[in-house]
Amino acid sequence: MADFNYKLKEDIAAVVNEWITSELLHKGDLFVIGCSTSEVAGKHIGTSGSEEIAAIIFTELSKLKQRTGIHLVFQCCEHLNRVLVVEKETLQLYQLEEVSVIPVPTAGGSMASYAYKNMTNPVVVETIKAHAGIDIGETMIGMHLKHVAVPQRFESRFIGDARVSSARTRPKLIGGERANYVNSLS
Repeated sequence: MADFNYKLKEDIAAVVNEWITSELLHKGDLFVIGCSTSEVAGKHIGTSGSEEIAAIIFTELSKLKQRTGIHLVFQCCEHLNRVLVVEKETLQLYQLEEVSVIPVPTAGGSMASYAYKNMTNPVVVETIKAHAGIDIGETMIGMHLKHVAVPQRFESRFIGDARVSSARTRPKLIGGERANYVNSLS
């Protein structure tokens, strides 16, 4: 298990580093994380959740938050309708609506449960429109991204045994052939 944990830490650190060096994240951005720790461990989603795996991922994602100034948003599993764990500060800043539930490994998932236990002042919200995100183990974060999502093709494609997809968003292109988009695509 020690070898697996070491490799897992390397995998998530590589993804975090690619996000940092991409310079696509800006202070205050909402960054949604969907994560199946079962898939990371090489099992079928929802069958072998692990808060030990979640702890490693949470620690590395906290470094992303520290380096970029983003707000981490952890998606719960389908048993809680994919609600999201955020800091109360994020709820207030983005005027989100709190819902009453506490994620646990069997209803919410190990990643969201761990995040809830380890954030400073966690709350749960039903919906969000994030600027970017990462999907570890095909957990379907798309419903929580702003329009228009743009896939990020990073070199790191796996965390443990789970496939990783990353996306950022950009403003919708409005207008037509006479419209100017040059300054709006950053």
